[in-house]
Amino acid sequence: MIHKITIPTPFPVGDVNAFLLRGDALSLVDAGPKTPEAYEAIQHGIKEAGYTLDDVEQVILTHHHPDHAGWIDAFDHAKVLGHAYNNPYLTRDQAFMKHHDDFYYEQMVEEGVPHDYLVAAKKMKGTLRYVGERPLDIILKEGDELPGHHGWTVLETLGHAQSHIVLWEEKTGNMIGGDLVLEKVSSNPIIEPPLVPGEDRPRSLLQYNQSLKRLLDLPIEVIYAGHGDEVRDVHSLIKTRFAKQHERAMKVWAMLSEGPRTIFELTRELFPAVYQKELGLTLSETIGQTDYLLDQGLVREHLDENGLLQYEQA
Repeated sequence: MIHKITIPTPFPVGDVNAFLLRGDALSLVDAGPKTPEAYEAIQHGIKEAGYTLDDVEQVILTHHHPDHAGWIDAFDHAKVLGHAYNNPYLTRDQAFMKHHDDFYYEQMVEEGVPHDYLVAAKKMKGTLRYVGERPLDIILKEGDELPGHHGWTVLETLGHAQSHIVLWEEKTGNMIGGDLVLEKVSSNPIIEPPLVPGEDRPRSLLQYNQSLKRLLDLPIEVIYAGHGDEVRDVHSLIKTRFAKQHERAMKVWAMLSEGPRTIFELTRELFPAVYQKELGLTLSETIGQTDYLLDQGLVREHLDENGLLQYEQA
């Protein structure tokens, strides 16, 4: 049994989906944002399936983002399962949060973000108030069988988040996919700090593309997505997304015909209407395109004398 629960969020993305999964254990996959409205929707959805919150034995996180990881705190009798990268965001470890803030500040300086906008680096953790505050009980890794659900396997699908996993049942072709593949929109490859300070920044879009490519080798019937309706005909949708992604990257490549540009300059041109309001997301999207172009050998990057990363056509 897979029972869908639609949960309101205070974010532009709109509603988020959670899924009750019945096996040897009763599991809830994802838990909405930590708002009163989301709590009511979860409670109602579980009741609709014939259960109460106390019946849920496991809460499984597809990733740590605030629209998915909020109400883990509502399930006192349940274990919380997910990728190891969830933990620093669930425990708000002081050393990690400092690393988190420093990472975004240093990235934004390199990206050429003007001084007046650098306050946005601190705001990157503002939405953590919607995230639950208890550590994982069980860490899930690539290839693990999902506890309590024989035949369901954990696949690591990093890119949209550094904690992202999906749950795959080969026998039926069912996948519970978090934000990996959504019906209407392509997921944003969000730039996030490495777990270990000093390690290289994860190349989120390249990771995301690799995660999507994995799905082309799987006989998927349906993906129960984190937002919107279920996704069918998955392989053709992924191929369409790859083509559009290449088009977006080539648009950035064309912008560089007039000479070197910083990430901020490119972002301002790509997203003139929203870059100020959604600076973190739009910078992430632009960095994804330049990472893609670098990987294809189409651009070069270098640090200029002011410590700014400049991109130019190769």
